[in-house]
Amino acid sequence: MNKAVSRREFLKTSSGVALFIGVSGLLPHMVSCKNEKEVKKLLKKHQLTAWVNLAEDGRITIYNPAAEMGQGSMTSLPAIFAEEMDADWSMVSVEFSPQVSEIYGSERWNPNKKVMLSAGSQVTAGYFPIMRQAGAQARYILMHSAARYWKVNVEGLSTANGEVINKRDNKSIGFGELVPYLEMPDELPEFQESELKDPKDYRFIGLDQPRVDIPEKVMGTAQFAIDIQLPDMLYGVLERGNLHGAKPTLTNESEILALEGVIKLVPFDYSIGIIAETLEQALAAKKLLNISWSEAPASGFNSQDSYKKYEKTASEKLEGKVITNEGDFQKALKSAAKTFQIDFKNDYVYHAQMEPLNAVVQVGADGNSAEVWVGSQQGFDSKLGVPGYLGIPNENVKINLQYLGGGFGRRSMTDFVLEGAGLAKEVAPKPVKLIWTREDDVSYGAYRPLTLQRLLATADNEGNITGFSHCVVGDGGNLVASGIRIDYYDIPNKYAEWREVSEGIRLKHWRSVGHSPNKFAIECMIDEMAAYFKRDPADFRRSLLAKTPRALATLEKAISMSDWGSTITNDRAKGIAFLERSGTLSTGVCEISVDRKTGKIKVHRFWSANDAGIVIQPDNVKAQLEGGILMGISSVLKEQLTIVDGRVQQTNFNDYQILRMSDIPDTIETAIIDSPEPPRGVGESGTPLVACAIANAFLKLTGKRLRHLPFTPERVLNALNS
Repeated sequence: MNKAVSRREFLKTSSGVALFIGVSGLLPHMVSCKNEKEVKKLLKKHQLTAWVNLAEDGRITIYNPAAEMGQGSMTSLPAIFAEEMDADWSMVSVEFSPQVSEIYGSERWNPNKKVMLSAGSQVTAGYFPIMRQAGAQARYILMHSAARYWKVNVEGLSTANGEVINKRDNKSIGFGELVPYLEMPDELPEFQESELKDPKDYRFIGLDQPRVDIPEKVMGTAQFAIDIQLPDMLYGVLERGNLHGAKPTLTNESEILALEGVIKLVPFDYSIGIIAETLEQALAAKKLLNISWSEAPASGFNSQDSYKKYEKTASEKLEGKVITNEGDFQKALKSAAKTFQIDFKNDYVYHAQMEPLNAVVQVGADGNSAEVWVGSQQGFDSKLGVPGYLGIPNENVKINLQYLGGGFGRRSMTDFVLEGAGLAKEVAPKPVKLIWTREDDVSYGAYRPLTLQRLLATADNEGNITGFSHCVVGDGGNLVASGIRIDYYDIPNKYAEWREVSEGIRLKHWRSVGHSPNKFAIECMIDEMAAYFKRDPADFRRSLLAKTPRALATLEKAISMSDWGSTITNDRAKGIAFLERSGTLSTGVCEISVDRKTGKIKVHRFWSANDAGIVIQPDNVKAQLEGGILMGISSVLKEQLTIVDGRVQQTNFNDYQILRMSDIPDTIETAIIDSPEPPRGVGESGTPLVACAIANAFLKLTGKRLRHLPFTPERVLNALNS
């Protein structure tokens, strides 16, 4: 670059440079211009920073780095950016950012490495400081450019609704009008908290904005990965069987290859892949596969019989991986006036996401590049493992993120993406759309683990809890151990551990991970102790939460909302539960009835009070909480996977039941408590409230206990008749 050329002139005339600004500084990146049309296009639309594109007519494109699976990230994250930029929201459009973690990643998962992962309800919490800083820096560039254009000091300028304003000279200029005069400052400030916008001046944060993805979803124009159509595209399916880890031997290969439309058969360690001209041809061929399956680690495993083995594991005099060890639980045990020991159980649960798993992959003719179209929750590798799987450079893989038709943790796995890459490699450069059928995903999915939880609690003569021990037995590490901590309860001696068993079954994070089964056990134990000491369950928790005001505030709000303690009809009762998930503090109350002839539980009303820190979009947060509660009810009352001789018994929604419209509560009410704390996660907060609240209401209504999830009619009748 000729140093005599000003930065403004360089940006204005070269049209081949985008200046990427991350939160840590300036990252110049050359953009090649292939032809005159692209040059003219770049002249009209300037990449102001990595996060925003600004056109001369004032239109602003903000890039969303997170997956959009219905949780509203396509609106909430750009709203944070627009807030600090002082953008005109009516001029804002939103696109997915490139999947480049070095620029668009968050350090929420790993302080030493930026990651693009939409899971664990960490998106808003992780990107809140990043988007604020990036928005403030974009605003500063515009103010700096306006100051140079007007030949005034930048300190005398302000911004409002898409304009830079010079009050002293009574001038203003739109952001788009500044494009020809943009100049980068010599140094880009790192703004401190005190230099960012005062919450009292927020125009977007804390106020409801129409979600940008809703109109196209309502109209049916939103593009999901399954909608992708490419020239010369082929279709792929896999037969994986229902014995996890079994190896296939195909015995009729020539017969299958002779079928109309079948292009190729691709063997995998655990499946047989079929590539065909149409999806119908691929599925028809799949039905005719003659496969001999090997034994696998899961062979002989029966899920409903496993609890006896897990009980023995919990009884062994050994120590698993210690999760919590505060105070001296053994001392509390020796001095206890009363001890309580209870086992809780939960079966496997399937994700049941709406859109079938799918991915479109195209491998270059030379095998050294690849492009992927996929609805993914991303991952610790923003290229989803494709470079390593295909043995090609990381920079040669492009990921085109699409809308997700449901994730719940399942789409943070990359198995289906790599399968698509494996098929596409065989027919390169033709693209392949891989689709899992519902039967594929039910029988060879990755589930919330089955666990047994042994709780042991101690109390003094006054009914105060002096010690609490929690031993969870199951496979999957954090999949079963998350949510086991009870930091907010004032209990002096706490101990928790995980004891591993492995059955060879595929496992994965499921919405709220271990919180649903663990909080179920913890909160039911609290209610059983309250019942023994003839204490009101809400009042019992009030004393336990006395030293944590934010948590206590959610309890008091839920008590008020639900009119806790009021007289209701004899055929109904209320149950209460408190928990923390992803930093959000929540108290839930439900009202249920029980059909004592059929064993069916009906949830009539549900209330929840939540402290989620600063809330970006209140209505969207409520929608997330409501959806989480409904998913919780579904999993608690309906959903159950069983395994016999290592084989999953369910196949589709005919035998894997989910909640129906007739089963939903009459009302769900959610309250959000004003909080100055940074944003917390809410996508998973509602789900784990449900099991414990229902079980505690059942205890209040019947005097009987439910300790095994799900609460099927058969189990409810057994409890009633016990």
